[in-house]
Amino acid sequence: MAEPFLYDTGRRSQYGCLGHEVEIEHIKAYVCRPSFFTDKAVIVIHDIFGWMFPDIRYIVDLIAGHGYITICPDFFKGTDPWKTTDHWRDFADWMKEHDPMKVDKEADVVLKYLKEQCGAKKIGIVGFSWGGMAVHHLMLKNPQLTAGVSLYGIIRDSEERYNLLNPTFFIFGEKDHTISYDQIVLLEEKLKQCCKVAYKIKVYPRQVHGFAQLKPEDMKPDDKPYIEEARKDMIDWIKLFI
Repeated sequence: MAEPFLYDTGRRSQYGCLGHEVEIEHIKAYVCRPSFFTDKAVIVIHDIFGWMFPDIRYIVDLIAGHGYITICPDFFKGTDPWKTTDHWRDFADWMKEHDPMKVDKEADVVLKYLKEQCGAKKIGIVGFSWGGMAVHHLMLKNPQLTAGVSLYGIIRDSEERYNLLNPTFFIFGEKDHTISYDQIVLLEEKLKQCCKVAYKIKVYPRQVHGFAQLKPEDMKPDDKPYIEEARKDMIDWIKLFI
């Protein structure tokens, strides 16, 4: 099996986080708040490298900087994330124990926390790769989520995956070898037929799987404009609905 990430995850520079860690019932989470009061929040769902991965915490801080209480829970519930030293031949078995469509309980716990402890009234969700699949699932199941952004992650094996409950934006890289162009075309065709809410699909030229969550110091110059464009598009979608 090919690696789902084509950038080097083994040499991540340490990131000085702006937020802090909390514990919510059975879940640990990383939270970052804006400098002013807001009743708007965004849940960030991590990729296979988990809630402590520096790139994902950078994204949490980035979204918080736009005026949202932003939280990245440990959707793996204390179990080990995928590690760069793991063998890809074991990935299918690992995925069976980390199903992105079995996140409903944790999502409800975090939604309750945001509403009762943080005063959030409008809540969106953003997910990357594994987290993108989880976002796709939750936008089909949980009406409490005002809007969602799924970055290079989709549900492939359900005929009911097109009846989105609230506005959802799907972001893909043109060179993503885990999601084919045909799958993106099919998604768009089926959404046109079935979806009753706003949606958007955008493919970014020459970008690989995982491109949009790189920290600035890890970006290649040729990729930087597309990474920044994807992030701006993500934020614009959140601001449009949340």
